[in-house]
Amino acid sequence: MKLSETEVLAGIAEVARTHVGWHGELRPEMQLVEDLELDSLKALTLALEVENRFKVYLDQESDLVTIGDLVDAIRRQLDD
Repeated sequence: MKLSETEVLAGIAEVARTHVGWHGELRPEMQLVEDLELDSLKALTLALEVENRFKVYLDQESDLVTIGDLVDAIRRQLDD
């Protein structure tokens, strides 16, 4: 299943609104933890719900720092 960057970003935004209470625009350059104000529980919730939404696996060892990193990680797995 091939999704565009915009489609993946929209999916992440939906998950963030629904599961961690984020109410704002998401941009690829935004820092996941700092800009989304995620504590460890919210970060874990976001990761799990993104995995469920896109049917992907986010490796805990990967360096996902920005929203763009998360979009790229999701798109790489969906392209496989």
